Amino acid sequence: MTLTPSPQSVAGHTEVPDPDTLRKLRWRCRRGLLENDLFIDRFFELHEEKLTVSLVQGLLQLMDLADNDLLDLFIGRKTPEGDLDTVDVRQVLELIHAAGASRLPAQADAPISR
Repeated sequence: MTLTPSPQSVAGHTEVPDPDTLRKLRWRCRRGLLENDLFIDRFFELHEEKLTVSLVQGLLQLMDLADNDLLDLFIGRKTPEGDLDTVDVRQVLELIHAAGASRLPAQADAPISR
């Protein structure tokens, strides 16, 4: 299934996908690996209202990956390569990494001893 965002113009000339495209995107982003779903759900919690056509394109490119490859990108174990190394994909990954980092507990001042 190919999902092509239909842009709508809004103030500031930012193109946003139409609501039907966003619903299809949410469905397309459902994964078989819980860890990926957690990253994606957090991404949508923080950014769904601000999604642009370019972010949708980046997400769609990522959704073509196998679950383990996608998780490697989400946790920063790997970086996008080849056709996947686009501005749109990198922007999505930056937002996902920032969203994940915002949920980490505060660093303790003292090292943990065993």
